[in-house]
Amino acid sequence: MRIVENEIAVKDLVTKSNLPASDYVINPYVGCPHGCRYCYACFMKRFTRHREEWGRFIDIKRCDKPIDKKRLRGKSVFLSSVTDCYNPFEEKYGNTRKILEQLVSIECELNISTKSHLIVRDLDLLKGCKNLIVSISVNTLDEQFKSDMDQASSIGKRLETLETLHENGIYTVLFMSPIFPGVTDYKKIIEKTRRYVDEYWFENLNLRGSYKQDILGYIKNAYPQLGELYDDIYVKKNRNFWNNLSADIEEYCGIHSIKHINYFYHKELVDAKLSQGGH
Repeated sequence: MRIVENEIAVKDLVTKSNLPASDYVINPYVGCPHGCRYCYACFMKRFTRHREEWGRFIDIKRCDKPIDKKRLRGKSVFLSSVTDCYNPFEEKYGNTRKILEQLVSIECELNISTKSHLIVRDLDLLKGCKNLIVSISVNTLDEQFKSDMDQASSIGKRLETLETLHENGIYTVLFMSPIFPGVTDYKKIIEKTRRYVDEYWFENLNLRGSYKQDILGYIKNAYPQLGELYDDIYVKKNRNFWNNLSADIEEYCGIHSIKHINYFYHKELVDAKLSQGGH
């Protein structure tokens, strides 16, 4: 699959964040060739001049302005919110590594999120970061389901990456996102990975915009037994499934002393931050 590459000049790599747990966000790229079918970030396309589908283009940011150390000191910084900072083109352009070379000397809280094993390339820099969390997204152990949903690293590679990071003293998070009702088995994933995962984050599958019908159509064809459940959740807007699953996760994690955060109500968390004057 051909990806359209384009280099763009930007005035600043750092932007204020609306995410509930971050003060600032850095996106080294616009677009993401992982092409996740459920990707909320596809809305970014309307801010570009691209005619290509989401997942078929990548803009490589170029910025002459160095990162302001004073601005980020003591703040929380997220890499990245609307792209994967370790998408395959990072191997060619090295934007994320150049950013890390600046961040490593800044005393900030750094959270890196990715679906790529490429992050282990930068172990030398990651080990120098003073307050670092790396989260790897995993929502299935089924490689076929993963391949149906995205073009990122295999599940096996992601788990191997988590283990490598953990062995190198880096705080690891398995981000179970998005949880697909009836498909994602959170207990199996925890049981397989707990030895090298420090914390688990959970986020539910939100369906909206252009990809809603695509995902519902996929479920109807690949998992016809779940069609009624998805209709109840995403057409009738019944939240009982998520409320019950949330309670089940809390009970399970409590019994097994598993450190975790539940982001099921992400929109509400964002709205609350904005109402409090967050940026």
